[in-house]
Amino acid sequence: MASCPECDSDIDVDEYDVDKGDLISCPECGTNLEVTNVSPLEFESAPDEDEDDDLEEDEVEDGEDEDEEEDEDDGVGEDWEE
Repeated sequence: MASCPECDSDIDVDEYDVDKGDLISCPECGTNLEVTNVSPLEFESAPDEDEDDDLEEDEVEDGEDEDEEEDEDDGVGEDWEE
């Protein structure tokens, strides 16, 4: 039997019912936990989904900045007449 890393309460989960990387919720404190090992059964606090969303938004914003810079560079030769 494993315990919650946040509240130390025992979590009754059979190691055969979970796989490494699975997410569960502590029944006592509600913390989202990730299975980090199945034998012996161990948990770590899972990253919040909001944090993952923030990282994805930052990546998109960075990509948009790069595109804008490329557009400015592309426009240099457009004023030339042949």
